Amino acid sequence: MAKIRVGLAGCGFVSELHMHAYRRVYGVDVEVRAVAARGDHVVEFARRHQIPTAYRSFRDLIADADIDVIDICTPPNLHTSMIVDAMQAGKHVICEKPFAGYFGRDGDKAPIGKHVSKALMYERVLEEMEKTRAAINQTGRLFMYAEDWIYAPAVTKTVEILKATKDKILFMKGEESHSGSHAAHAAQWAMTGGGSLIRMGCHPLSAVLYLKQVEAKARGEAISVAGVTCDVGNVTACLRPDERAVLKANPVDVEDWGMLTATFSDGTKATVFSGDMILGGVRNLIETYTSSGALFANITPNTHMMSYQTSEEKLASVYITEKVDRKTGWQYVCIEEEWTRGYVQEIQDFMECVATGRQPLSDLALAFETIKVNYAGYWAAEEGRRVTL
Repeated sequence: MAKIRVGLAGCGFVSELHMHAYRRVYGVDVEVRAVAARGDHVVEFARRHQIPTAYRSFRDLIADADIDVIDICTPPNLHTSMIVDAMQAGKHVICEKPFAGYFGRDGDKAPIGKHVSKALMYERVLEEMEKTRAAINQTGRLFMYAEDWIYAPAVTKTVEILKATKDKILFMKGEESHSGSHAAHAAQWAMTGGGSLIRMGCHPLSAVLYLKQVEAKARGEAISVAGVTCDVGNVTACLRPDERAVLKANPVDVEDWGMLTATFSDGTKATVFSGDMILGGVRNLIETYTSSGALFANITPNTHMMSYQTSEEKLASVYITEKVDRKTGWQYVCIEEEWTRGYVQEIQDFMECVATGRQPLSDLALAFETIKVNYAGYWAAEEGRRVTL
């Protein structure tokens, strides 16, 4: 089998998670051959991960004839153009969430999150995604949507049980929340395409959409999202500067609290919550209530290991879990976080797809539907009504 050669675009937090996963791929010969980023840190990233080539330009990365796959781990406003450029250059593409978003156009009043109507954003996002989908399909290359929740062991076990029982899913409740992003671009709609709902809530949203399709296939049914309601807000706006010691969120024109409810064509429901004011680590949870049971996927936190410690100093070199502001007291210790959250399994699937030509579990259809429903939610929240799809 020929070696699969990967080029990383970006070298931030998620790139670290992907590198961990690439080193654990089995049955397929994989090498991360190059990485590209604009800052000086790309050189140190390449050295630390023993990547042979460091580029300062995405153009140089996709022009490298030795690379088969481009793994896009950049800020969201760069995703669409990078996907198309890489695939037209003959590369297979892995793209981190979100697939697309509205980041502003000439003539938009800034900040766009406060001045551009969400109905217009929805319309323009759909237009752009249709063009991107057409461009992807024309290349004949693989598009792989890096939605790790689809591969998280707790979710894959939920899938196994749903396929075995063929039960009807009546209601799902999903959440990803934490204490706020450290990244400055997370505060601006023009960089992220939205706030907590699209930055974090896209994970549980993709998961509930995926699980509903698993159910539909198992039961021989056709199910789609029929309507969306939503509410968003900036609940931390009331805080004084001295009250923000442990919360990182400080939005400019995006939400730090969001609740979206999808109604499916069979009358069943799914609710997704995401907030930037939740302390105690990252909450990655999805509950599935069926016609004859209930399934709780506690991705994080979970009780694989719990710790009670009294010295921060002694724990300086010990990783506990993401987004905790201290290591003492009772803690939910995340064991093998990249596996628990699905990154290892995700990259394994993608590399097998490149090697064999099959489609990934997390594909273009899921990427497209997630953004469509998310932006329908923003539209519904702004107008205070149900948006019918």
